[in-house]
Amino acid sequence: MSKIIKSFFFLFCSIQMFASSILIPMDADTQKNHLKAYGMTYWVLAKQQKVQWLLNYRGGSFLLPDGESIRKECQIRGVSFEILSDAQANSILDDISSPSKNQDAVILEKAPRIAVYSPKDNQPWDDAVTMALTYAEIPYTTIYDEEVLGDKLALYDWLHLHHEDFTGQYGKFYGAYRAAPWYIEGKKNAEKLAKKLGFDKVSEEKRAVALKIRNYVIGGGFMFAMCSATDSFDIALAADGVDIVEPMFDGDASDPNYQASLDFGKTFAFTDFVLERNPLKYEFSSIDMTNKRGNIPKESDYFSLMDFSAKWDPVPTMLCQNHTSLVKGFMGQTTAFTRSEIKPTVLILGENKINEEARYIHGIKGKGFFTFYGGHDPEDYQHRVGDPKTELELHPTSPGYRLILNNVLFPAARKKKQKT
Repeated sequence: MSKIIKSFFFLFCSIQMFASSILIPMDADTQKNHLKAYGMTYWVLAKQQKVQWLLNYRGGSFLLPDGESIRKECQIRGVSFEILSDAQANSILDDISSPSKNQDAVILEKAPRIAVYSPKDNQPWDDAVTMALTYAEIPYTTIYDEEVLGDKLALYDWLHLHHEDFTGQYGKFYGAYRAAPWYIEGKKNAEKLAKKLGFDKVSEEKRAVALKIRNYVIGGGFMFAMCSATDSFDIALAADGVDIVEPMFDGDASDPNYQASLDFGKTFAFTDFVLERNPLKYEFSSIDMTNKRGNIPKESDYFSLMDFSAKWDPVPTMLCQNHTSLVKGFMGQTTAFTRSEIKPTVLILGENKINEEARYIHGIKGKGFFTFYGGHDPEDYQHRVGDPKTELELHPTSPGYRLILNNVLFPAARKKKQKT
């Protein structure tokens, strides 16, 4: 019996001696909690340790340095992991480096400083990104108009835009909710904040915020937006110097024929779109596909992720890492983007070819990057005002939420020049 115990102890010590890496697999069969795995990776980066992101290897796995504290943290968070010897880790990296494999290893160097642009009184479950960050245990700071206009964006590496209306039309909720107490209170608070910040109208204040965010990206920032923050942001940029807001929103008439005055050269992603003038209609412009989707049933509403070259195009490859190439669709005020109104310089990362819509797009602006993701909540198909929050404990392997967290880690990567 003592010999068996000694043999077991020797084997255990041998494993300890030769283990040098921890692999966090991200495939469908092995990983029990994909979302927490991103938080685990962030935690290691926050400890000033580097991580390797193994693109297209078992769903986009992470290779971490070995350590007792890291193993324990994985166990606490419920993240599946494997202990690799030096030889095993090197074998995987050698295999990935082969020119015949559409795989690559990207070094993640530091934990990005994260800001979420959102009203201070907003609840975290109103926004998919704050839910993802909270569940994954990734720290973030909430900022809003005062911080943006006060030039605080420079403190952060990554900025998420809550489903905001940068046009100053209060989310186009006027038609259905103009008599609702929350709408009246929200409008009053927005007008009060605009006055405090030195603006006569909310639309002017929001446009100034959009311009600050534009400059942040051009200067090298990473910006991620979902739902109505995507198209309303570009609309605000195109309408710089033009009044596109009707009297019920700002108290005065809009510019006559304002459509002809839009400057699409100022936008990030969209061009040649037509604005929705009707204040009673819950829509900003022709960019959104929500009302053009016909009768797509929920059961067959999916979009596919594009396949990029990991070695030649690591950026879009990182953003598309997943354990499935087919992702469940979900709706929002801005559900998806009209393909013909996307600039040719913008990459389409996810699309529904049947409906000719883009769901997930990415581009470069100046020295920075932006990603737009259509829809409100990847695990709440048709989110409505007043709906209960999504419990991510029930969706720990959500492919739709993984796309959000890909973007969170993206700024941590050592940059390689994109070839496409």
